[in-house]
Amino acid sequence: MNRPIIGGRIDERFLIHRLRSTGIAGSAAAALALGLFLWHDLVDKVVHWDLFAIGAAFVVVKLAVLAWYQWMH
Repeated sequence: MNRPIIGGRIDERFLIHRLRSTGIAGSAAAALALGLFLWHDLVDKVVHWDLFAIGAAFVVVKLAVLAWYQWMH
């Protein structure tokens, strides 16, 4: 794949590393959102439903995609 902005050829290894790093970053962000939700709930006694919604959305989408890949293959 030739990207004029980067100025070189991008091979499959770069794309695989980008895919893995994006997946890890998404998982870390969801874990952080759920961790902050639990922290505010247990320590501050305040429930932030937006943090819960972010973490729950990640879990639902992740399980749905896993089920879809399992069903398709």
